[in-house]
Amino acid sequence: MAERDPFRESNWSTVPIRDLGLTVAGTPLEPILGEFRRELEQVGIVRLRPRFYLSTEWGVPFGTVAIAIPFYLARPELLELQERNTGHVEGLSKRDILRYLRHEMGHVINYAYRLFEQEEWVLGFGSITQPYLDEYRPAPFSRRYVRHLPGWYAQKHPDEDWAETFAVWMTPGFDWHAEYAGQPAALAKLEYCDRTMAALRDREPVDAPADLDEDVAEISISLEQYYGSLPRGDTEYPRGLDGALRTIFDEVGGAQDRVPHAPTRPAATLFRKAERELLANVYRWTGHFPERTRGLLRHLAERAGALDLVYAEEREAAVTVALTTLVTALAMNWVHSGSYGPELGVATPAPRSDARTFVTIPRPPPAAPAAPTTTTTSDRTPAPPPVAPA
Repeated sequence: MAERDPFRESNWSTVPIRDLGLTVAGTPLEPILGEFRRELEQVGIVRLRPRFYLSTEWGVPFGTVAIAIPFYLARPELLELQERNTGHVEGLSKRDILRYLRHEMGHVINYAYRLFEQEEWVLGFGSITQPYLDEYRPAPFSRRYVRHLPGWYAQKHPDEDWAETFAVWMTPGFDWHAEYAGQPAALAKLEYCDRTMAALRDREPVDAPADLDEDVAEISISLEQYYGSLPRGDTEYPRGLDGALRTIFDEVGGAQDRVPHAPTRPAATLFRKAERELLANVYRWTGHFPERTRGLLRHLAERAGALDLVYAEEREAAVTVALTTLVTALAMNWVHSGSYGPELGVATPAPRSDARTFVTIPRPPPAAPAAPTTTTTSDRTPAPPPVAPA
């Protein structure tokens, strides 16, 4: 008798998630995980085997070797539902999924070998006990950090800094020596990662539990309830945005006196068309979370509709650039001050990610030309003075 497929029923979004029978096996994720395991072998990680499972988002429960993968990547119906409800997907392609897997593997290595307890790790990345804040204030293009996941994610917390560094080190075919040659602080972290992984090649993990957190097999709420509970990014928006929208759609978009009788489209059309790319790219380059950008775009679209704004079809490219610039400027206001406009008052901002004193990881001294000696961690030179922010 054929096994029941809940997704063939019309009410699958109201069924408890645990009853949907979601697994990694038999999904498009399975061959990708096979490729990832081969990547691990190629860099010499053979004694540590992470456990993969489906959950609500990417992550590794602290202290474990279990990698959580978003459940929406297991079924095309769920992927469509995720995009419809949030506008943002983490792992839209095989390339993207592998990128996230390499990052999460960095956490696995950190916890399995308890690297965060080592002095050299703390010197380079910071204390694992630093507060882990959802809101953080990245410094775009900081020369202290590598770039891997969107949103300058290495700047969020020392644990993420290590995971991003590891992911860059692990990426097949990527010449990190050349890419970060002009960024001494970031390069020092990568060199530390390279030395550390070479030293761990033949070592068994110190501690490697595979405890799960929010496993789909245990989630009792339905998909409707899950998506209904997600934050919508609602906030207070500054006055004066109507004038900015008029500038974009009337002036840049080709007012009738500039382009007589030109075919026009409602402003809302452009917001819908550009939303997906704006959510992804504003987050990538500013660190402004997609759910906040979506709320901002919905507010701007509502105001544009109330103002009956339109634009000339032939000016769509110019209007898209202008709209992107406006949204990016507002996003940067939020990232750096906690509000979109000064008249709203300045919210208490999250600490700047580059505010802490940074100590460059000491590099091993060159071998003496005399009789060969074995260099150990304790033989390394002391750390140099803290360097100034990049």
